[in-house]
Amino acid sequence: MSKLFFKGRIDARQNHVISGYNVKRDVKAGTEEAPINIVVPTEARKAEIEALVSEHTIVAHIAVDSEQPENTVELDTLLSKPQTITYEKTPNRNEACICGSGKKYKKCCA
Repeated sequence: MSKLFFKGRIDARQNHVISGYNVKRDVKAGTEEAPINIVVPTEARKAEIEALVSEHTIVAHIAVDSEQPENTVELDTLLSKPQTITYEKTPNRNEACICGSGKKYKKCCA
């Protein structure tokens, strides 16, 4: 018998595969589907956060509660995303040197 033989009903197997949990869903925090929750102690701080949220087009639920400590962790993580670092390409051997000497790169700084 073949190694690829499947015992059971094919239609039941396909339904099981389709109904799995989708871990690669593209829902980002701070959108209408997944708003972030922020707790602030005063109305003045709420106004500051609202201005910051509107500037960066983030959807957030801001609650004012003086009894709880300020919780802006989700907002801080959205605002401090690491930027992609790009490096300058080193010149090829026969191109002009980057130091400005006028020589070829292979004869100057290589």
